[in-house]
Amino acid sequence: MAASEGLEANATSFMDPLKNMLVNYLMPEKCYDEFFLNFNFLHVDCLKMVISKGLGIGIIIGSVLVKLPQIFKLIGAKSAEGLSFNSVLLELFAITGTMAYSITNSFPFSAWGEVLFLMLQTVAIGFLIQHYRGSTIKGLSFLVIYFGLVAATLSSVTPKTVVTTMQASNLPAIIFGRLIQAGTNYRNGHTGQLSAISVFLLFAGSLARIFTTVQETGDSLMVLTYIISSCCNGLIAGQVLYYWNISPAVKKKAD
Repeated sequence: MAASEGLEANATSFMDPLKNMLVNYLMPEKCYDEFFLNFNFLHVDCLKMVISKGLGIGIIIGSVLVKLPQIFKLIGAKSAEGLSFNSVLLELFAITGTMAYSITNSFPFSAWGEVLFLMLQTVAIGFLIQHYRGSTIKGLSFLVIYFGLVAATLSSVTPKTVVTTMQASNLPAIIFGRLIQAGTNYRNGHTGQLSAISVFLLFAGSLARIFTTVQETGDSLMVLTYIISSCCNGLIAGQVLYYWNISPAVKKKAD
């Protein structure tokens, strides 16, 4: 009897921290009870919640690295050939709008956290584009102005209606930003220093975000934004595949 009570106490002491971790980050307590007390592993609503949370966390972790291949490619080549700075500006506008809108509406970090890391990496790419085009001062000015605008947007000075308008404006910003990059690729006949790894990861992440946004926020504006983003990212991914064997050097030889 004492032995069984000891085993039960040990099991409880082991499960408590596990429960705290799962309930805090992956599922509500009712789902923990369904899975680990009732052993109902096919509870549909709980499965959707867990899959959505897991995808959200995975997307955030992946976002820390998603644009690093692009940054390393720029630094390695010491060239920004094939990249459009205007496209980067429009992408930053969309990213900033999504981040501000999510923070203003108190959405869970797992529903939008990747945009924070994407923002930092995209800003770095914008600076490198200017730097490798011989305009380092412009690049530094871009950093100061951008972060100043972000601070103003996230402050209480900016009305919520302005933030909502920014989010609504994301759709044309995303479309035009990707079309500018697609047009640059088409005119050049190659994708230049565009990183295939970054492009495919962005495409996969935006597709997964459609599901997680439906589950975690139910916000139709956010869902529509990620649907449009997935279509536009898919266009760039298609160009990467189409121009796979064509590099700037090969294109110049052919010309």
